[in-house]
Amino acid sequence: MKNILEGIKINISPKIYVKDPETSELGKKIIENSILLIDEIGFDNFTFKKLGQRIGSNESSIYRYFESKHKLLLYLTSWYWGWLEFKLVLSTNNISNPQDKLIKAIEIVTEEIITDSNHPHINEIVLHKIIICEFSKSYLTKEVDEENKEGYFLIYKRVINRIIEMVKEVNPSFPFAKSLVSTLVEGALHQHFLKVHFKSITDCSEKNTPTEFFKTLVLKQIS
Repeated sequence: MKNILEGIKINISPKIYVKDPETSELGKKIIENSILLIDEIGFDNFTFKKLGQRIGSNESSIYRYFESKHKLLLYLTSWYWGWLEFKLVLSTNNISNPQDKLIKAIEIVTEEIITDSNHPHINEIVLHKIIICEFSKSYLTKEVDEENKEGYFLIYKRVINRIIEMVKEVNPSFPFAKSLVSTLVEGALHQHFLKVHFKSITDCSEKNTPTEFFKTLVLKQIS
């Protein structure tokens, strides 16, 4: 699966970018270094000026790819969910038992990313850290409804809807499949955050992982 993932092309809405960063070396450099810089200083402190200084390019050259840092964050989060969707599909495609398929899906969306699938310009391990800390900033905005209509969150919602269908396969009569799965996906990010920063208010740790917690929670709810 790793070799397959190395060659994937994530199709991100062209409305998010001005110029597709995958089409040039500078664009790929912008993506690579924006991930590393956001991880180092946080999204709030991140600016195109700082990114330009890091890559040795004019700030204006970055605006040729993204009109704002918000759009850049939307691009990074869309890429992550697209990459995760590929993992989800490839890992569950040949599993016939509905419950086994659901368990594998839970593992995919809740596990810590500890191996890099070696995309030359994207460090998935660091990107996962950004998703944990910064993803909510991509949609907790006044423009969220308009951006949702434009399809900016389509890939994220598609990941959730795939798992909703798996829940329905296990228990077609369960009335809260959408709420349960959206809680699963968002809650996994939150629990990963808590186990690093607010350890006193979570049972999740290196030993008791978010994956084990959510497998227990989901399976008990739908049984």
